Amino acid sequence: MIISITLFVILAVFIIPLSLDKERTIIDTIIVLSLCVLSIGFILWSAFSIKYVFYQDHLFVKGGLFRSRIPYEEITRILTTKEIFTGYRLLSSKDGIEIYYKSSSLGSVKISPKDIELFISEIKKRCPNVHFD
Repeated sequence: MIISITLFVILAVFIIPLSLDKERTIIDTIIVLSLCVLSIGFILWSAFSIKYVFYQDHLFVKGGLFRSRIPYEEITRILTTKEIFTGYRLLSSKDGIEIYYKSSSLGSVKISPKDIELFISEIKKRCPNVHFD
């Protein structure tokens, strides 16, 4: 629902000014509509292409253009979170987890696996020293 509202707002931001401009040219219309399609496509790609892959030595998180390679030995703490406007879980879920690890530029990454319990049990196998809150 949140993604639908966001896409509707983006569409309105591009289309309303375009329709009100009496002096627009075909080039203006093409540019604005192209930017609108690219914006909506980027959001949909980022929101619906999120993947989590457990490799031998690291967790790989991918969503659209964004990727994180998280070595298991660098994971320090895992928390549950309800924030929906940050991380890979942007607008995708109300329930997720935040993984803190040493080499993160922001200190942590927020994700929302479909089965949180299964995901956490797999992390526990690979990172026995991690703290869970």
